Amino acid sequence: MSRPLALTLGEPAGIGPDITLAIWLRRNELKIPPFYVIADPKSLQRRAKQLGLTVPIAMVEPQDAPVAFAQALPVVDLKLPAGAEPGVPDGDSAHAAIASIDRAIADVIGGIAAAIVTNPIAKSVLYKSGFAEPGHTEYLARRSFELTGDPAWPVMMLWSPEIAVVPVTIHVPFKEVPERLTRDLIFETGRVVAHDLKRRFGIARPRLAVAGLNPHAGEDGTMGKEDSTIVQPAIERLAAEGIDVRGPLPADTMFHEAARKTYDVALCMYHDQALIPIKTLAFDHAVNTTLGLPFVRTSPDHGTAFDIAGTGKANSSSLVAALRLAARLALMDETQRIPAAAAS
Repeated sequence: MSRPLALTLGEPAGIGPDITLAIWLRRNELKIPPFYVIADPKSLQRRAKQLGLTVPIAMVEPQDAPVAFAQALPVVDLKLPAGAEPGVPDGDSAHAAIASIDRAIADVIGGIAAAIVTNPIAKSVLYKSGFAEPGHTEYLARRSFELTGDPAWPVMMLWSPEIAVVPVTIHVPFKEVPERLTRDLIFETGRVVAHDLKRRFGIARPRLAVAGLNPHAGEDGTMGKEDSTIVQPAIERLAAEGIDVRGPLPADTMFHEAARKTYDVALCMYHDQALIPIKTLAFDHAVNTTLGLPFVRTSPDHGTAFDIAGTGKANSSSLVAALRLAARLALMDETQRIPAAAAS
């Protein structure tokens, strides 16, 4: 790629710094695309010393990262301290974590970065510092709108070679799911998914499988009316748009190997309905990617793992997959923007 990926700091007390340092050291072996980290360089140097790693750091501007990447870990200095010790988050470091996300968004919208890859954040820490959104997905959409003026409908998709899933409702208590689940929410989510699978994943006609909310997809209304009154009408609207979609399907028979071969993505009605199957099948290498934004964003599909931060035990596979997928999607997205005449 001509432009590097922007990698955010994430929660400084978590495993984000650990896996970032470890991946750079194995960059050639793992065939990692060039990236730069938006971080406090002193905190990265301190973490490398704690882990017993020798990682040279180059203070760069983003455009210089691809050249520097071969010899040193490129770091764009946040100029904000991130002094949290491994496994011990503190409120002061939250400001650095938020500032890192803001800089990454500005860089990708400004055309400096090819895509954003976000290290895991600790939402409870950020909330105490004024972070108002439920998580990365919603925050990225709001900041994107503030910078571009174009509203986005962000959709969280968890992707792996084995399976891709989308939770239609995300971080809400289970008892609130039926009241949050609407025809419009399912319809708009499905539209975004179909559009981005075609544009960025290169799937000519994406196949969407929609899970029912209730056991056995409601069993003809005997186990709940939502599947016939909410889910089914949304599916019919998607089909009327020309989207290859079917359902509502009983969730308990959607995720075995033969079933997965019949669709490209499963739309699930709530968080655990989507995340349990993908974390069972692809725990170490699944990727969280946000659809519906004017730029590519991916993230490891795991949390901050405070209990092993600074120990060297963190598995970097998901971040490796996130960087590779971000590069792939950014290249596809860029190709889609090139007029046919110029491309030829």
